[in-house]
Amino acid sequence: MLDKPEIGLWVVADGMGGHEGGDVASQLIVNSLAKIHEGITLDRYIDDIEDRLLKVNKRLLAKAGESEKQVTIGSTVVGMVAYDKFCTFFWAGDSRLYRLRNGALRQLTTDHSQVEIYIEQGLISRHEAATHPHGNMITRAVGATDDLYIDFDIQVMQSGDRYMLCSDGLTKHLEDLEFEEMLSEGSVEESCKELIALTLERGAGDNVTTIVIDVE
Repeated sequence: MLDKPEIGLWVVADGMGGHEGGDVASQLIVNSLAKIHEGITLDRYIDDIEDRLLKVNKRLLAKAGESEKQVTIGSTVVGMVAYDKFCTFFWAGDSRLYRLRNGALRQLTTDHSQVEIYIEQGLISRHEAATHPHGNMITRAVGATDDLYIDFDIQVMQSGDRYMLCSDGLTKHLEDLEFEEMLSEGSVEESCKELIALTLERGAGDNVTTIVIDVE
């Protein structure tokens, strides 16, 4: 994870479970984005982020190619940039960004996953997706393919907004309604601790990372 409020940048990178070197992939993403300086314009800031992720993608593919085994060294990523009154966010994979506004929770990212495709096609319900055997199959990640496409979106922030970035290790064990309740009270530190503690109580079958951000 990367926490740089001084330049309005937060990132969660989650190494792909079951793949060799997932920790290497996520650390490369964080280390690269940690070197970013706030752009003179938002466009230049975002361009720098995208360029760095594309370079990491190439490095990971090259590293995987050096292995005698056919391996994927990859990581999901979700990030948020606060610039002036704007919130720009980017992602690849199933790590997510949520926003709590006026007591209502909304998921701002859309998972790049096989079950999300099934949901869009009407083959399964969102409730069924939670326990589907293809639940761990992601369709996009840094280090997975030569052509990496990072999704970007932007919105205007409001005073009192609370944002949460998290890996899928959190969303596998907690429901959105629980997020809504736990994010509605306490400081960002208290919310993070409660979310992590509840995930651990429920087994924490995967790495779990979360960042909570308040807009003043």
